[in-house]
Amino acid sequence: MALFDFLEKDRTVAGPGFNRWLVPPAALAIHLCIGMAYGFSVFWLPLSRAIGIKDPVACAKDLGFFAEVFATTCDWKISMLGWMYTLFFVFLGSSAAIWGGWLEHAGPRKAGFVSALCWCGGLVISAIGIKTHQIWMMWLGSGVIGGIGLGLGYISPVSTLIKWFPDRRGMATGMAIMGFGGGAMIGAPLANELMKFFATPTSVGVYETFLTMAAIYFVFMVCGAMGYRVVPTGWKPAGWTAPTGAGSNAMITNRHVHVNRVWGIPQFWLIWAVLMLNVSAGIGILGMASPLLQEVFGGKLIGVTAAFNELTTAQKASIAAIAAGFTGLLSLFNIGGRFVWASCSDYIGRKGTYFVFLVLGFVLYASIPSLSHAGSLALFVGVFCIILSMYGGGFATVPAYLADIFGTQMVGAIHGRLLTAWATAGVLGPVLVNYIREYQLAHGVPKAQAYDITMYILASLLVIGFICNLLVRPLDDKYFMTDAELAAEKQLAHERAAASVVTGAGSGAVTSPMTVVLAWAAVGIPLAIGIGITLQKAAILFK
Repeated sequence: MALFDFLEKDRTVAGPGFNRWLVPPAALAIHLCIGMAYGFSVFWLPLSRAIGIKDPVACAKDLGFFAEVFATTCDWKISMLGWMYTLFFVFLGSSAAIWGGWLEHAGPRKAGFVSALCWCGGLVISAIGIKTHQIWMMWLGSGVIGGIGLGLGYISPVSTLIKWFPDRRGMATGMAIMGFGGGAMIGAPLANELMKFFATPTSVGVYETFLTMAAIYFVFMVCGAMGYRVVPTGWKPAGWTAPTGAGSNAMITNRHVHVNRVWGIPQFWLIWAVLMLNVSAGIGILGMASPLLQEVFGGKLIGVTAAFNELTTAQKASIAAIAAGFTGLLSLFNIGGRFVWASCSDYIGRKGTYFVFLVLGFVLYASIPSLSHAGSLALFVGVFCIILSMYGGGFATVPAYLADIFGTQMVGAIHGRLLTAWATAGVLGPVLVNYIREYQLAHGVPKAQAYDITMYILASLLVIGFICNLLVRPLDDKYFMTDAELAAEKQLAHERAAASVVTGAGSGAVTSPMTVVLAWAAVGIPLAIGIGITLQKAAILFK
């Protein structure tokens, strides 16, 4: 076991000269890799013709589900591949909830390293499944094992960042969680280029792409995990004074709640509901953004006065390209919103920030039907961009909200349990949107109007969220750990004051500014490239 001693939490406590600005790029290195989960749809079309190469080879109509799962002579349906998304987010939420407490004791470095093993190992198992044409191996590899890696990687930096940036909790978590939203912007173009490179007359190039990306991601994620440092006990930023809980800081506690108690605390369930309802509305929009734009505006997108069903195949291809630019633009606002809204929450408070999300969101969702009927494309696009910024902002703001209410000692574990709200929203949002749309169309509602009722329902979800947020109050004293309980928890978490002896060579030295610059460049350059590619795709909207 001595071989892996470098992963132990007490080997990661920062020395006196450590620069806290090295922690956010370490978190970004992990989040940018696991964020590729959002971009997996880039593989669906190639995988749907993995046997036929040029055209899919359909399975026999009388072939049962299990026979189709193990079949090696016919191609997979995209609907079967799409189950990967459900598995991703169900296992992300469940693994974060189950192992969040372990993370607090084991430390972020060990959690980040295990995340790398699961996420990248899952890609390798999936690659074997693609090579042998066994879709269950993809579900197991990337969906289950990779999903566990997603959960551990997602929450690995939360507690550490909040403790390093007590003066700017929202900004710190916003920087890291921004990476999860941006992972697909880097990974999807990379995957496309790799598939083109590896494609042959007998292979669509996907399994080779999985193996290559697993190797690249493993290096980045391990480097990120090794970059984590834990805050020494008693450390605080120079010149910063902890809030006392009075006046404008009444919602910020300086005490701590144990993770095992949160299931029985009303405020936890109120914040759970706020996140779930905000995400349900946003994820519903995100999943249908492309078809919604095409079906609502139809030929107007290319200057033709024709409904969507009246367009030729070539015209539909043209507006599909415009819709792809639209989804690219939404992804940028999703990412930017994570940093901007979370940073704003440091000034207007977490509760106030969610009030903005819920009130402004209600107005915007309710206005979409009127904007679509009026044919106002610019306003329509603008409204969706703001909505998606608040969707991302909700994810980035909630860790700081939890730290304010429940304290910082076990906020990573509490955040892990709260992510079950995301898993719930991942089912509720798309189901609401898709089934209501199908019902509308089945009853003769024109495609351009089939989303009206949906928008009003999503707006109503935010009204419920507003009420839940309104009810969030500071906790009763009975929920907090006693001094003895807190001391015992700190002992389990291997907390101590300094790391000059055991953290390794140079841990007490002052961090070089060049080290900070290089660390940010390692994550900033790929992210900038991804943003540039996305902006190029989005530019077609304005031509």
